[in-house]
Amino acid sequence: MTKVGFIGLGIMGLPMAINLKNAGIELMVNDLNHQSVKQMTDLGALEGTKAQIGKECGIIFMILPNGMIVKDAVFGKDGIASAVKKGTVICDMSSVTPVQSKECYNRLEKMGVSFVDAPVSGGEPGAVSGTLAIMAGGDQDAFDRLIPYFEIMGSSALLIGGSGSGSITKLANQVIVNMNIAAVSEAFVLASKAGADPSKVYEAIRGGLAGSAVLDAKMPMILERNFNPGGKISINHKDIKNVVETAHEIDVPVPFSSQLFEVFQALKVEGHMNDDHAGIVQYFEKLAQTVVKSTTKEY
Repeated sequence: MTKVGFIGLGIMGLPMAINLKNAGIELMVNDLNHQSVKQMTDLGALEGTKAQIGKECGIIFMILPNGMIVKDAVFGKDGIASAVKKGTVICDMSSVTPVQSKECYNRLEKMGVSFVDAPVSGGEPGAVSGTLAIMAGGDQDAFDRLIPYFEIMGSSALLIGGSGSGSITKLANQVIVNMNIAAVSEAFVLASKAGADPSKVYEAIRGGLAGSAVLDAKMPMILERNFNPGGKISINHKDIKNVVETAHEIDVPVPFSSQLFEVFQALKVEGHMNDDHAGIVQYFEKLAQTVVKSTTKEY
């Protein structure tokens, strides 16, 4: 395997990079957070600038906060593209718009460089355990070169189609996940305000049609009032904004997603951007002047 670059050592990126390093991959990393970089170099990874990564690495992964940061990492001053070699595959695992992914693909294709948009689902737990779901857009040959690394970071990886397909799939994923959390939040605020024990309600419904991976991931956090971020509200706020903007560009009405974006806006005003998106429940709690809190530990 070639030397691999990894740019972005945040909540998701750091455990993904650790899994690659622990699998024996020769890794060069870059991030603004010096502590995260040190954690990787202590494991034997090399630190490098974006230009160094472009020059020395045949495969480069990125997972960054938004599309503008992604484009700057690639095309900005002393970015990857300033020194990248022909034949390199750049894989962006960030959540961005399909337009931004296609722009990167088209510009890099002219340089003889492959670009794959491959955002992930599974949150921090999936990143730590190496069980992420990876949804990719790009060319088959570039995707095939990434498969050995995808198998380390995830439990599934699928090439959806051409450039931008992975990004639009992630936006669809984010609609479903965040809408699910919002529905769970509204339902349990209703049950709690009516006097039902939310822990018992959870146990009663989780095995039925209302049960879901989202319910099982987020309801224990809500009951314990644990909003330490695995998937920050700020990231999901950005994703739903991307959903609304992308949908409007192609004339797709998204009334529920638009309302969800306003829920996130309200949470932003209240200072909850760094909470896990299980914290969506706080919007509904404020409306109803109640708190969903466990009175038992039977979940």
